[in-house]
Amino acid sequence: MNQGRIWTVVKPSVGLPLLLGSVTVIAILVHLALVNNTTWFPKYWNGKAAAVTSQVNVG
Repeated sequence: MNQGRIWTVVKPSVGLPLLLGSVTVIAILVHLALVNNTTWFPKYWNGKAAAVTSQVNVG
């Protein structure tokens, strides 16, 4: 592991919770951005079916 020496500077008992906490915060922010900026995502979470459009190929 080429990044193994980071734990000589930062204790794993501090670094790992910070890493996992930051990943969690980023995931929550992405979901909030999807909910606030799209119309389909809240419907998806509520379980509503998406509108189906069909295309007819003539040829």
